[in-house]
Amino acid sequence: MSNKGITKRDQDYSQWYLDVIERAELAENSYVRGCMVIKPYGYAIWELIQKELDRRIKESGHKNAYFPIFIPKSFFSKEASHVKGFAKECAIVTHYRLKESEDGKGVVVDESSKLEEELIVRPTSETIMYDTFSRWISSWRDLPLKINQWANVVRWERRTRPFLRTAEFLWQEGHTVYPNDEESKKEVADMLQMYSDFAREYLAMETISGKKSESEKFAGAVDTYGIEAMMQDGKALQFGTSHDLGQNFAKAFGIMFTDKDGEKKYPYQNSWGVSTRMIGAIVMTHSDDNGLVLPPTISPVKVVIIPIFNEDEKEKVLSYCKDIKESLGDIEGVEIDDREYVSAGFKFNEWEKKGVPVRIEVGPKDIQNSQAVLVRRDTGEKENAGIEKIEDAVETMLKSIQDSLLSKSKELLVSKTHRVGSYEELKTVLSSEKGFVLAHWCGNSECEEKIKSETKATTRCLTKEGIGSSGKCIICGKESKEEWVFSVSY
Repeated sequence: MSNKGITKRDQDYSQWYLDVIERAELAENSYVRGCMVIKPYGYAIWELIQKELDRRIKESGHKNAYFPIFIPKSFFSKEASHVKGFAKECAIVTHYRLKESEDGKGVVVDESSKLEEELIVRPTSETIMYDTFSRWISSWRDLPLKINQWANVVRWERRTRPFLRTAEFLWQEGHTVYPNDEESKKEVADMLQMYSDFAREYLAMETISGKKSESEKFAGAVDTYGIEAMMQDGKALQFGTSHDLGQNFAKAFGIMFTDKDGEKKYPYQNSWGVSTRMIGAIVMTHSDDNGLVLPPTISPVKVVIIPIFNEDEKEKVLSYCKDIKESLGDIEGVEIDDREYVSAGFKFNEWEKKGVPVRIEVGPKDIQNSQAVLVRRDTGEKENAGIEKIEDAVETMLKSIQDSLLSKSKELLVSKTHRVGSYEELKTVLSSEKGFVLAHWCGNSECEEKIKSETKATTRCLTKEGIGSSGKCIICGKESKEEWVFSVSY
């Protein structure tokens, strides 16, 4: 682990973010441009996220499956808006074999191995899944079909940043088929709510949600709904999405079923997903100038016990630390850092950078007083805890940290949400405080594009509260019944 310091947030927020990821040992850049290596500590966080989210997905009746990473190019041509939406990001496989170069100093593509049909490396799985669904579904008895997939995705991004935007990333994508529009639309809303609840209850992150504009919706969808989180620098981050696909893909891929009356019909579909981008959101929502701050729920190490001793006190202190760990038996993720080749101060600094929620310091005097010192990562506050009640004290502190981080996230979102009545006000807010800006928009794409080109802010979503709100479009002045959320985003 690097001993270098971490850039202050108010000095260079982008560098601070990269520094936190490096010092916490979450990930590093790969030799392949735009790709990252997720290190063991970072992957352990992803596994905890995956475990809880997978539980919730299965609880909602979905089953996990896996589909190929390679998709025939022709599949993308079947749904016109879908291919248009992903065309610029696709990686394409054209050959399947290499051969030694003529000079014997390397390898070249073997032209005789050219594929009859080029393959797209999965940017999303609608096309490959729905070709399969057309064979799985023939009767109303086959519906609803509720499938989820945990997979990797490749989107050839021009500008990349670890976790936030990479050429390859990990995600979960749910795909469901229903016999009617009402049930499908209900699931679109239900899964959006699942993501919102997950962010709040598990990641200690407050979010807003709502419908996306036409220009921001998923390629091929009837409507897209998004979850938006607010980062400390005032930029929005799209946390997850849920798409109402209507019958668009069913018609494109020939998915049909015979209903109870014997009539052939096209079903209705939806898809929804979140990715390792969540880890980037966690970093930028909770962390501070000292490094990573993790909610206890997703911290691979929830409690680290650090013994402080001279050589003649070593065995006594280590034995006491082991007793403390045993007394914390019902708490997962407890470690003793008994390394002898580094100082206690180095250990404090290292675990602080890695965001471990609770640090327990144990020295000879603590043994004499039958206690230990508990230190909160989020605030740095210390308290003495008697050895007899240390488990209760640690559990109370972990819950307090989780609650406090959620409270701070709510405060951040509220403090960075601004309502404006004119375009000038919107520009003023975005050039100073940033954040979410609530403003009336008529729905015209030209007005939306003017805001985007002049301020770099995009429509993030139309919340339930914004529907039916009377006002005038801040660009053209026309009557508007919708108050949209605008923001500069990652």
